[in-house]
Amino acid sequence: MDRPGEGTQVLAPAGAASRTGYPSRVCLVTLSGGLFALDLRSVREVFPVESVTPVPGMPSVLSGVTNLRGVVISLVDVRMLLGLSATGAPQKFGVVIHHGANQVGMLVDQVPEIRTVQPDQFLPAPQAGDRDAQPFVSTILRIEDRMGGLLEVPTLLARMDASSTTSGST
Repeated sequence: MDRPGEGTQVLAPAGAASRTGYPSRVCLVTLSGGLFALDLRSVREVFPVESVTPVPGMPSVLSGVTNLRGVVISLVDVRMLLGLSATGAPQKFGVVIHHGANQVGMLVDQVPEIRTVQPDQFLPAPQAGDRDAQPFVSTILRIEDRMGGLLEVPTLLARMDASSTTSGST
């Protein structure tokens, strides 16, 4: 099956819910063995994390800072926010994500993969269970035989800002 070329608009099948808000290109990342996707428009770059300098008094989600070509980047470990295990080998890669003027390095386990996805690969996120457990996952993405959550970068950055505000006042 041929894939649509650049500039080709992919339409949802008749009767399908409108999915115009879903990205067509995503950055796949692995966190604690789980697959997650980021809208590629929110990703600035990917880099190997060579060193992390801890910053005292910061929220637990902030692992520290690193120097990326002369620019200090805050590094966050979002596993706790997502309810994932934060044990095991240290995360070796960072993905610089941004929304508006905010940018941060998100630590990930494996080198991300860039994929073009079609609207029919997006599935509704489960509504059962504790809604606060993963408020950052807006939908489920099916990639071949794997499934992963689409992370909402604006919501993720807003939660990190809220964490730093409440932790910074102690």
